[in-house]
Amino acid sequence: MTNLDCRVVILRGAGRAFCTGLDISQVKYLISRKLPEYHDKFDYLQSTDFLKRRRYYQYHMSQIIIKMRKLSQPIIALIQGPAVGGGFTFTMAADIRIASKNAKFNVGAINLAMSGGDLAGSYFLPRLIGISRAIEIMYTGRFVNAEEAEKIGYVLKIVEEDKLLDAGLELAGEMINKSPLGLRMTKEAINLSLNSPSLETIIHLDNRAQIIGGATKDMFKALQSFMEKRKPNFPLK
Repeated sequence: MTNLDCRVVILRGAGRAFCTGLDISQVKYLISRKLPEYHDKFDYLQSTDFLKRRRYYQYHMSQIIIKMRKLSQPIIALIQGPAVGGGFTFTMAADIRIASKNAKFNVGAINLAMSGGDLAGSYFLPRLIGISRAIEIMYTGRFVNAEEAEKIGYVLKIVEEDKLLDAGLELAGEMINKSPLGLRMTKEAINLSLNSPSLETIIHLDNRAQIIGGATKDMFKALQSFMEKRKPNFPLK
């Protein structure tokens, strides 16, 4: 998101579900739909029309996940109902998850004779809840309800469904009291640390962020607010 006036993104679904993934009833439509003329410009594989369409749509859906992690702003997912398949991965790609009692999560693809590692779920889930739990959930394709998701640390907390937005806004309000640059560099550090080859790499990254952050006007403003025992104010530029 290039609009840096936006500090925090709140992601929520419409209706009873957060997102139930690909609508199976629309599969025939998707695979019969005419693809853009440029779709095979870099397609060097010899394959059937079905595989070409499948690869095209899978690629474009997967870019949403990458863009969510590259987004400068923290993402809070508010999950009021089922988050299934790709919808489950959307919640994984968010930074923080808050659920209602009706929320439940499921790796749908494994139940449709496909891989449980859909849209980078095999990347996120072991990192979020540990490899042992992630393996069991991804291999069985069972539903994880809100209570279990909170217990294993997948969601931050459970609130009543009509309080979801209030909970998200309250958390976003806490983040707004932080330096925008500080939030962006923190998300960048977390992203890079997930793939870091060594402790030294992250030490250098954190050192860089602290040096840059410590040279900003926001840091001096935050320091003064701390000394005066009040919250800092970082107005939109």
